[in-house]
Amino acid sequence: MDKFFKLKENGTNVRTEVFAGFTTFFAMAYIIIVNPGILSQTGMPWGAVFLATIISSVIGTLIMGLFANVPYAQAPGMGLNAFFTYTVCAGLGFTWQQALAMVFLCGVVNIVITVTKLRKLIIKAIPVSLQNAIGGGIGIFVAYIGFLNVKVVAFDSGVPAIATLNTPSLWLFLIGLALTVVLLVLKVKGAILISIVVTTVLGIPMGVTFIDSEATIGFVEAFQQLPTTFGAAFGSEGMLSLFTDVAKLPLVLMTIFAFSLSDTFDTIGTFIGTGRKSGIFSAADEEALEKSSGFKSKMDRALCADSVATSIGAIFGTSNTTTFVESAAGIGAGGRTGLTSVVTALLFIVSIFLAPLVSAVPMAATAPALVAVGVMMLSAFKEIQWDDLDEAIPAFFAGIFMALCYSISYGIAAGFIFYCIVKTVRGKAKEIHPILWVATALFVLNFIVLAII
Repeated sequence: MDKFFKLKENGTNVRTEVFAGFTTFFAMAYIIIVNPGILSQTGMPWGAVFLATIISSVIGTLIMGLFANVPYAQAPGMGLNAFFTYTVCAGLGFTWQQALAMVFLCGVVNIVITVTKLRKLIIKAIPVSLQNAIGGGIGIFVAYIGFLNVKVVAFDSGVPAIATLNTPSLWLFLIGLALTVVLLVLKVKGAILISIVVTTVLGIPMGVTFIDSEATIGFVEAFQQLPTTFGAAFGSEGMLSLFTDVAKLPLVLMTIFAFSLSDTFDTIGTFIGTGRKSGIFSAADEEALEKSSGFKSKMDRALCADSVATSIGAIFGTSNTTTFVESAAGIGAGGRTGLTSVVTALLFIVSIFLAPLVSAVPMAATAPALVAVGVMMLSAFKEIQWDDLDEAIPAFFAGIFMALCYSISYGIAAGFIFYCIVKTVRGKAKEIHPILWVATALFVLNFIVLAII
């Protein structure tokens, strides 16, 4: 095991990796219940999406762990599933089968741009200051997810404010947050996972930890529903009907483009934000990334794993499968190799039969972990020269907009746009990498497309 995953080489051990795998799983396990809840609104069977969610997560995460040897987990992404349901199906009138076909094609597009090194070239084209801003920004974003999950931030009358601390869930969150901080400061091994477990147990007498009635569907019933979505992307109501209406062709292409752009930059942002500080993607690996052909570097293989997972998920019946930013929780717990991902994948398999128990872990128990990891990731901001406006302005928008827009890709878009503006105004347009110009133009086009559709 040590030889396969190169544990000693990466400064870790089996115990740490297992703890990290559990931490990542519990930080993202909510997707098992939430994703079917969202996609079933399109008419897809809840049980089929439940199984598709788990199967795509298992396959994608195993590829990430065994092929790329990095501690990232994959699952149908939040935001992308909402775009699938509320924009593509409800807003644009596509059937869920057609939407699955577009997600499959998005995965194919991402595979192509990965094999042709375009994704790698994009990463190399991002200035160091923006890469640090993305790292710190993801820290803010991850912490913000934690706060929103327990509704610490309330939006009464449209005005954001701290919630009234009068609910058991909020009190449990505060207890969990204090426990997490104490354990981390005392450098207790497995601090984050211990906090999740203890907080979950404390939630039982407080009435916060309970079996989710929506997760009581049996495995047999879910398995019987799976054929409804499996392969539906290629049927008469899916791929075969997607390109029959010539008038709709531009809309189809723009939707695939929107899926692909968001998926690509969410992944790139997650890798840059979490891989740099932790050393998962080292300078040597990035040098290999620039020079190598094929899949010789960890980044090469990780990008490929992410691309393949999207198409696999669409085949089984779910929206874009992507690298989860909650993987940062496991990385914060010490995960450094693919063993972390393998453990997470195995737990997803177990969850097929224990979904009610898995869903019993409340957001109030996992939210403190996300907040703590967010704090750790903010250190990337110290590398930015904040007294230099040329560097500070793009970094600010890249770092802040991720949380404000609840999207990694939109934060990157804001950073790119202001970087181009600042450099152009300063007469330094030639310093902007051509790929950065193209990526910025695509983001602007994407905003225009979303405004139109």
